[in-house]
Amino acid sequence: MYKIVRSSRLYEQIVQQVEESIEKGALKPGDQLPPERELAQQFGVSRTAVREAVKALREKGLVEAYPGRGTFITDGTSYAIRRSLDHMVKIDQSEGSGHLVEIREILEPEIAALAATRADPEDLAAMREAIVVMDGARRDSDAFIEADLDFHLVLAEAAANPLLLILIDSIVGLLREQRSRTFLVDGGPERGQYHHKRVMEAVEHRDPVGAREAMKAHLRQVREDSRCAPAGTDSVFSRSAS
Repeated sequence: MYKIVRSSRLYEQIVQQVEESIEKGALKPGDQLPPERELAQQFGVSRTAVREAVKALREKGLVEAYPGRGTFITDGTSYAIRRSLDHMVKIDQSEGSGHLVEIREILEPEIAALAATRADPEDLAAMREAIVVMDGARRDSDAFIEADLDFHLVLAEAAANPLLLILIDSIVGLLREQRSRTFLVDGGPERGQYHHKRVMEAVEHRDPVGAREAMKAHLRQVREDSRCAPAGTDSVFSRSAS
């Protein structure tokens, strides 16, 4: 299906070929891309190049990668929502972080409760994997943050409500920015892991009340760490709208 690519920026050619497949209708919303290893073989490139291409495709709103499930062609809905939310938060710089925490406090405790009743073995395995990665990445902010995002996205998947998943997915960019700041708070990653494991335990025990309360406690910790976090010039909450 794909041509072997040769370039100093291989991932760009991969992105171009996938875009062309979408435009021609060869790939449609809901279609799943082959696994990373298989794509690397098809394109004749490293898995690193494939990962960069998937990242670029996600930024364009053309695909979404779900932990434990794979990468799927999107219809652009979550991307459009995400762009609107990013724009709103950039405009309202002084309150953006607090508003994000409020949204999470409304959504995520109930997502955790639903996950406790609906998660399947694959969801549980993906959550455990994310926690293991975070345990081993206390000094690697990028790896920790991506695994943290994976954990919360898997919970949303496990809730088995596609609208909830779209809502959580639409704020992933904002969550990444928030985590980049709170990771720098002394003890922040350790506190986060403590709460992640409490949520995980409740979900494993099919305890929706416990999962809800564990997530509420986690988000209280996030709110407190957000107050203590450095404002950082690269944060979405501190830079001006472009």
